[in-house]
Amino acid sequence: MRKLRIGIIDLASKGPTRALWARVMNANLSSIMPQVIGVWCQRAGHDVTLVCYTGFEDLMDELPQDLDLLFVGAFTEAALLAYAISARFRRKGVVTVLGGPHARCYPQDAQKYFDYVVGFADEHVIHDIVRDCSRHSPLGVRISAPNQPTGLPGVRDRWEFIQRTLRKAPLIEVVPMLASVGCPYTCSFCIDSGVQYRLFDTDVMKHDLRFLLTKFKRPLVGWHDPNFGVRFDDIMDSIEDAIPPNSIDFIAESSLSLLSEPHLKRLNRNGFKAILPGIESWFDLGGKSRTGSAQGRAKVLHVAEHVNLVLRHIPYVQTNFVLGLDGDAGSEPFELTKQFIDLTPGAFPGYSLLTAFGEAAPVNLEYQRANRLIGFPFHFLDNNHAMNMRPRHYAWPDFYAHIIDLTRHTFSKRAIIRRLAVTKAFIPRWLNVIRAVSSEGYGRLRYYGEVHKRLLADREFRGFFEQETGKLPGFYRDQIRSDLGPMWDALPEGAIHHDPYAYLQSVQNSAAVVAGAST
Repeated sequence: MRKLRIGIIDLASKGPTRALWARVMNANLSSIMPQVIGVWCQRAGHDVTLVCYTGFEDLMDELPQDLDLLFVGAFTEAALLAYAISARFRRKGVVTVLGGPHARCYPQDAQKYFDYVVGFADEHVIHDIVRDCSRHSPLGVRISAPNQPTGLPGVRDRWEFIQRTLRKAPLIEVVPMLASVGCPYTCSFCIDSGVQYRLFDTDVMKHDLRFLLTKFKRPLVGWHDPNFGVRFDDIMDSIEDAIPPNSIDFIAESSLSLLSEPHLKRLNRNGFKAILPGIESWFDLGGKSRTGSAQGRAKVLHVAEHVNLVLRHIPYVQTNFVLGLDGDAGSEPFELTKQFIDLTPGAFPGYSLLTAFGEAAPVNLEYQRANRLIGFPFHFLDNNHAMNMRPRHYAWPDFYAHIIDLTRHTFSKRAIIRRLAVTKAFIPRWLNVIRAVSSEGYGRLRYYGEVHKRLLADREFRGFFEQETGKLPGFYRDQIRSDLGPMWDALPEGAIHHDPYAYLQSVQNSAAVVAGAST
């Protein structure tokens, strides 16, 4: 096999940006799998250049111009940028590969713009692509391993790529690690709900933690596990065996059900500085929050008490909610969330609009069979800029009015000051302020206000939301053009449109093939 010149792009931004929050944090949003693919390709003897795109680079300058093969890792919100990048490099004769969540969620669409589209990736899958390394048109090859890999190269193996990315982080440097894949919970909207939970070899984790203490005075590790600490004692035993207590700072996403006070004390002793628990809803998913059948106001009081307990041991807590779930109706879910914010002034709430990401979860078939999906361009499917299905119990203007009211309450001067006053650690205090006054807080409030205004005043705009027309409003097209900047001209014709019912169509086609074969 000949030696190839391989490029890898990890898209941490969906286009050029100058936002303050992006400047501070985008380099810390790097994904692990692009780095893993880089290690695998180097082991096979190839030249590898990896770029984590944070929105501040010129990709054409960052990558060699004589590439043979280009891997692109993308979430769905960055899909249009990924398509434009692929088009530009394919014109140069480069073979392109798409991986990451978008490739898993929307493979039929991605096949139109890449030579290979990868679902689950292991070393054998990557080596098969590298060995073939050929153009595939008009549709790329869809390829996947049977399951998530049983282990991955650790921090020591990925250090060359991690170090290069962290040089772009001006204030905070977060090293990405992964102790497990999959999740034991079955949240209907989650891409990990159908992936079997598996803990990786803890010996690799121990070696990596010891290695990091040779590179930083005090490392900061971000665990990328979908739900950290499912096998709590196994993981904490390994951390305590590997390094001195409280010698590394840790960030993790976990569920409240795992955060008992004994566990919190142990996390505190071992340097955990930020926890991101999912609350999701006041009327569902009681297993994640350890509230059982409690709903509504009773669940708010229970969860608020628990979150305040977490805050006594962990200085930074982000509580995650999903807005627009089918179990929600009227103003009550939003009013309950406002009460929760008042009861837990130290927690930073993160809101997501319910979004059906293609093949991410089986429940998406139900939404498609009910004809509820709207063809919002991928660019807006970031859990905040569009909800791509009709809410079950809300008219669109009312839904956005509730979101605006909740967002305004969350990022009011009073709420910001209270959050600042009760948060004692320096970095968490000012991260909360930056998040509130930048694109995540005030920026979203302005955006939601513009959408709400157009829903009330623009019949064509409202018609798109109501599925009366498939014509994309100019508001969204103009936003894509602005966000992509110089990459807009490289975007393939028709790429801003996709079939939101492709998942259902593929299932129906597969069923027809099986039925035909059996007759």
